[in-house]
Amino acid sequence: MSILYLLIPLSLILLGLAVWAFFWAVKHDQFEDLEGPAYRILFDEDDNDRPKDERRSPERDASSDDEERRD
Repeated sequence: MSILYLLIPLSLILLGLAVWAFFWAVKHDQFEDLEGPAYRILFDEDDNDRPKDERRSPERDASSDDEERRD
């Protein structure tokens, strides 16, 4: 019976932590996009998905291949 004096406050503390974690996640938009990561894994990463300054151009790929062959 005396264990209840320990378990009841402990369970209330854990419940408080769970409620705090839930509201923190909602405040920081953790539940904003639930479907995006599930679909993102199905698609390959293409050069078209990258910003223009990060894309590899065919000329740059060909020149880097030539430089590798010279070495």
